[in-house]
Amino acid sequence: MAEELGVFIPYVGGVEHAHVLLAPLETLCIVEETCVRDKAVESLCRIGSQMKENDLVDWFVPLVKRLAAGECQLCQDDMPMVRRSAASNLGKFAAAVENAHLKAEIMQICNNLTQDDQDSVLLLAVEGCAALGKLLEPQDCVAHILPVIVNFSQDKSWRVRYMVANQLFELCEAVGPQPTRMDLVPAYVRLLRDNEAEVRIAAAGKITKFSQILSPELATQHILPCVKELSSDSSQHVRSALASVIMGMAPVLGKDATIEQLLPIYLSLLKDEFPDVRLNIISKLDQVNQVVGIDLLSQSLLPAIVELAEDRHWRVRLPIIEYIPLLASQLGVGFFYDKLDTLCMQWLQDKEVPMLLACDYCYYLEACNRHSANNLTRLAEEFGRDWAMEQIIPQVLEMANSPHYLYRMTILRSISILAPLMGSEITCSKLLPVVENASKDRVANIKFNVAKVLQSLVPIVYKSVVEKTIRPCLFELSEDSDVDVRYFANQGLQSINHATISCSA
Repeated sequence: MAEELGVFIPYVGGVEHAHVLLAPLETLCIVEETCVRDKAVESLCRIGSQMKENDLVDWFVPLVKRLAAGECQLCQDDMPMVRRSAASNLGKFAAAVENAHLKAEIMQICNNLTQDDQDSVLLLAVEGCAALGKLLEPQDCVAHILPVIVNFSQDKSWRVRYMVANQLFELCEAVGPQPTRMDLVPAYVRLLRDNEAEVRIAAAGKITKFSQILSPELATQHILPCVKELSSDSSQHVRSALASVIMGMAPVLGKDATIEQLLPIYLSLLKDEFPDVRLNIISKLDQVNQVVGIDLLSQSLLPAIVELAEDRHWRVRLPIIEYIPLLASQLGVGFFYDKLDTLCMQWLQDKEVPMLLACDYCYYLEACNRHSANNLTRLAEEFGRDWAMEQIIPQVLEMANSPHYLYRMTILRSISILAPLMGSEITCSKLLPVVENASKDRVANIKFNVAKVLQSLVPIVYKSVVEKTIRPCLFELSEDSDVDVRYFANQGLQSINHATISCSA
């Protein structure tokens, strides 16, 4: 009801009569259930934004005063829930208040909230302080907000310190460079070295942004030592947060500092045991490439990527396969062809896993081949059809007669996902003959996958090819001795018949 009343203005005679909706919403604003109160407040705001100014003065403002003074002033309410709500909305309220009232009334409210005895109120007050700081003049922000935030950065509650770590960067822009260097940089360094991992995670995620507002010398002097410590932090989540932003420090520090200071950290994170850390590094390599150049990048970081790709443990190799298209898109077709093309194609035939049990090996081959096939399509999408025709199609088709059925399965999967990109002509001339030949494979799993691939090719190839090649092939498979092969073949035939009927209609 509270939600619907917010869109009820047209049903009560228009904006001129919108005030009649305020009474029921006022009642809903004071019910016990929080979600009802929240919806009622949203509806009040929606209605108030459409009301005429004189109606706001006559009807809306008195309602707000009644709600605010129902028991006592909201920011000094006895109930922590009310004070939390007031603290969470302080920034929005301050943004709507005239400047003349900011330093007096709003700052007093903010001071009251920042001295609250409830942590849940304090951490929301931190956010309110940051929002208020942007509205004040720099000198007023330094005088009133900065001491509070610096004090909060050493609060006994890690949740409050966590909120400060999230908001500190916003305050830097409000106070200016000098107070940032003198007060906020030391506070930020403390947060980067906090004894709670959650605080370090929040602080680590702001490293690049914080470094961008400092000079390269200050970033090197104060931030870089912390980065080195965090790169070997005991928490994988801290390392992952660092890896997600650390590449952005390269443009800040410049080429020489990146080569000397950052590249060793990148290499360390690139070899981290947790996949998310490695992925966060690989996904941002382009930022380093812009600073140090492709040649140096290939000499320093690429060997580490290749080393991971050739690791003896398949669980290490497998995630790298997933990263290759991302890496190729960042570094370009020329670099990929020179450095990674051979490696990528080798993965389609990866079979050197001597220490694995047979079941693990089969799982690996299936997973590896699946990701490799998907990668070929992503690479083809990135570099274009001509590149795929020249570089991918010939190598894929060479494997069509592999003695290992999982490799033959990979070829079928590759064809099914490459065909829509390559178009009807190439599919008919290059890919379809391979599928047709695979329909005579001795392995049932291959044959029912042939049926599925043929069905997927129907919308891509010419209608005459469907009737001349695909339908006869599916009909032959529909009489196979294996029940699964017959099932998928009949599914394909039904699909063709349905398409034919639809075209006729």
